[in-house]
Amino acid sequence: MTTDARAGAIVPAMDYADYLKLDALLAAQTPLTGAHDEMLFIVQHQTSELWMKLAIRELREATRLVAADDLQPAFKLLARVARIFEQLNSAWDVLRTMTPSDYTAFRDGLGGSSGFQSFQYRLIEFLCGNKSAALLRWHDRRPAARAELEAALAAPGVYDETIRLLARRGFAIAAGALDRDFAAPREPDATVLAAWRAVYRDPRAHWELYELAEKLVDFEDYFRRWRFNHVTTVERVIGFKRGTGGTAGVQYLRKMLETVLFDELWRVRSEL
Repeated sequence: MTTDARAGAIVPAMDYADYLKLDALLAAQTPLTGAHDEMLFIVQHQTSELWMKLAIRELREATRLVAADDLQPAFKLLARVARIFEQLNSAWDVLRTMTPSDYTAFRDGLGGSSGFQSFQYRLIEFLCGNKSAALLRWHDRRPAARAELEAALAAPGVYDETIRLLARRGFAIAAGALDRDFAAPREPDATVLAAWRAVYRDPRAHWELYELAEKLVDFEDYFRRWRFNHVTTVERVIGFKRGTGGTAGVQYLRKMLETVLFDELWRVRSEL
């Protein structure tokens, strides 16, 4: 700390703006047009990427903890990821104040950029088990991002590690559900469903597994809401026009609403 002789005040060696790198952070919003709502669009997506950065960190650590049978701290992190998606859901409410006329005023300035190109969103999908090698091509322009996605594609996700945990806790899980090609889409498995049926029929006997299951369902619940809010916002702003990156826009997003991350955890509810 130093002393400012003119004011007689103590000046810290590092202040709030230094610690948070606010000069760089607040200079990162650079609209390309004169449209008023372009700033809203940029801030919405930049803040979403920051929240996703944290979600990725917590999902990775939760996955590691589940693999290490250290479930109590994993519960906290999975709950945090669910709350992150609650924040991301609230952000759509702000973006929906932008009308189609507002968006049209700067849409051409986006060029070929699209939220579909968000490698962090893709990484969250991969970490949760919704994988497709075909989607890697969207990230060819950024080799480091593609390499990170390729590693996540080949590695077990949080639900894969949860299924391995079921086996370690004594449930008879089919070998194909444990040692599989993790880059391939996961298929529902009858032995995994049977294990969750036993857990939910006697929660007290399997309390940690029961709590883990509910934490995963809670997270996917908020994730589904995020997807729904996404498609609703896009339809409200651009209707059924194609996305800026060349995607099918609303039609593609509606298909994504059918995606289930933790299949047996939802199926088991019909069997209790």
